[in-house]
Amino acid sequence: MEKIVEEFELYGKKYRFETGELAKQATGAVLVTQGDTTCLVTAVVSKEEKDYDFFPLTVDFMEKMYAVGRIPGGYLKREGKASDKGTLTARLIDRPIRPGFPDGFKNEVHIVATTLVVDGDNAPDCICVNGASAALLVGGAPFDGPAACVRVGRNPETGDFICNPSYDELEESDLNLTIAGTADYISMVEAGAKEISEEDMLAAMNFGQKAIAEFCAAQQRFLDKVNPQPLEYKVHQADPSIAERVDAHFDEMSAALHDADKLSRIGKVEELKASIKANDFSEEEQAAWGSDIAAACKALEKRAMRRMVIETGERADGRTAKEIRPLYIRPGYLPRVHGSGLFQRGQTQALSVCTLGTLREGQRLDTIDPAEGKRYMHQYNFPPYCTGEVGRMGAPKRREVGHGALAERALLPVLPDEDTFPYAIRVVSEVLESNGSSSMASTCGSTLALMDAGVPISAPVSGIAMGLIKEGDDVVILSDIQGLEDFLGDMDFKVTGTENGITALQMDNKARGLSTEILGRALAQAKEGRAFILEAMLKEIPAPRSELSEFAPRIETIKIPVDKICDVIGTGGKVIRGLQDETGATIEVEEDGTVHIAAVEGPAGEAAKQAILDIVKEPEVGEIFEGEIVGIKDFGAFVKLTASKDGLLHISRMANGRVGRVEDVLNLGDKVKVQVIEVGENGKISLDRLEKPDAPEGSARPRREDRGERSEHGDRPRRRPGDRGGDRGGRGGHGRDDHRKPRSRNRD
Repeated sequence: MEKIVEEFELYGKKYRFETGELAKQATGAVLVTQGDTTCLVTAVVSKEEKDYDFFPLTVDFMEKMYAVGRIPGGYLKREGKASDKGTLTARLIDRPIRPGFPDGFKNEVHIVATTLVVDGDNAPDCICVNGASAALLVGGAPFDGPAACVRVGRNPETGDFICNPSYDELEESDLNLTIAGTADYISMVEAGAKEISEEDMLAAMNFGQKAIAEFCAAQQRFLDKVNPQPLEYKVHQADPSIAERVDAHFDEMSAALHDADKLSRIGKVEELKASIKANDFSEEEQAAWGSDIAAACKALEKRAMRRMVIETGERADGRTAKEIRPLYIRPGYLPRVHGSGLFQRGQTQALSVCTLGTLREGQRLDTIDPAEGKRYMHQYNFPPYCTGEVGRMGAPKRREVGHGALAERALLPVLPDEDTFPYAIRVVSEVLESNGSSSMASTCGSTLALMDAGVPISAPVSGIAMGLIKEGDDVVILSDIQGLEDFLGDMDFKVTGTENGITALQMDNKARGLSTEILGRALAQAKEGRAFILEAMLKEIPAPRSELSEFAPRIETIKIPVDKICDVIGTGGKVIRGLQDETGATIEVEEDGTVHIAAVEGPAGEAAKQAILDIVKEPEVGEIFEGEIVGIKDFGAFVKLTASKDGLLHISRMANGRVGRVEDVLNLGDKVKVQVIEVGENGKISLDRLEKPDAPEGSARPRREDRGERSEHGDRPRRRPGDRGGDRGGRGGHGRDDHRKPRSRNRD
């Protein structure tokens, strides 16, 4: 194939599709570009049909550090395990692509998106969705496209929406909405927002749907140039007699589904499926049609559940469409941890635990994304026992990473900034039981944990998962869906927010013809459900605790002059390490002179704070100190005023009367009360002693051995070896008169 290019401009930004030059052995390969950000997206469709009861689609997003001109961190200096951002981007590509394949298609499909260049202005994730759609269609795959994805931001000052905003534009935006679909329907929505209204969110979706249609049109122009030839792939068709025999048990399936207890209902349904398989099919048929029989039984379960909702308005657990399951809410569930909250809705239970730490304990990021780190981390764990299953425990799966990111996005807008609350915050949600909406339970539980920890969030956040059953023109929107309604329904729509507005949402759609009008109805119904749940939460904990847990570190922030940072840190960090060892506090110094002092016990923090203030303090005229004698010279003594400052107490100001020798009045280690009488431009400090004693009798008569030999230039004592005339190596005391010009020994 010759190289084919389609360049176009939309909403003030330039884009490009290209194929025919790279990765030509893939089923389809497209180079997609926005600005200078360039990604290669390939699609390979296997030739063989697999005997699976699911569609085997795999999506990988490969973050290449060379794309941003960086060498990977760590010892290997090679890209390894996908970052959380990479995992989320792979999910972002998967979710709008998966519904575009026909039912019964069982060939393996592998999509790989590789970042080649990331320019620092344009994100690669949305264009990779567009590239995946184009790559599949270029290769002739049976994909219902074109499909496209756009990100929608909003200028908070003008209210104007921005299509595919730059990183800088997104930083200023109060909305980060990612929406995908075709020119006719929406298949995926994901958003974070700063408490915006349902009306504004719906307007953003309408804007996004219009933009998607324009990108699909541009993609179609590209495909018209390519003129791909559809490849013949077998779409599996089961023997019609299988469905006929299975559908005869519709009434039995409906009866089995009427059970509010999840495990009991699953047991009845599985028992019925096993009975159908054993009694309606011979051993030979079971061996030949195993996956088809399983698929037909699943389809029967789906039809029975959906008809129950559409025709009777009753759900499997007996609830109405808008009814919320029983709630059980307990903040402060665990002792000693910094904050905790148990949230249960029906048979979904999440325990969230909040831990506070210093800003240094925030997460460092080594990705192609411009963000270098984050102080708020939300992690979600979904162990096998929460669904009564046996499984392997290991690294978090894509679903766990995605649900954690959703809860993190939901709570981020209400967290205090670093200046107000200088802590790193980690919340871990342990899902202990699951029957749908576990990500929303973790969001509610995490709000409880944050409030229990005393984090001054601006408003509490609640969340709810909405579902949809759509049969022709009949549409029923379900509040607080359980697992059965998620798996067999048409939509999983999660919405979080405060009483002021939406903070996050995520939607996956399986139904064709899902309009923004239906989404608007779902948003309004979700608002009612969120308000009901939030009211129940606030009955248990109406506001964040006024005090942090006694086990949480207390962090105090002070500001020091930038030129004093070196004094606080010391050579090789010696000073700051010594302060931490001595006080038990943790000290962090930033480049702008901000110092964070963290300690579990108050006295340790106060001691560290005072020590730092002593180091950076500049004595002022008139101030009084009680300091230790740290140096003695013929002309006076050096008194330690602060950790980094000494002052000179001249011999004439040590006592009432004439003093011949400093040692007659003061010795090293003595404590003396002094007052600052002068601070020179060079920083040298002159002191006067308070409460002066009388000079000892006979001190004024200089002894012969202390006068030294007379020199040829006068009666001045000769300087002894090692006597540098008061120069104390930069500790702030008076030094010798370096401005004097030395006399020349050789005269002409």
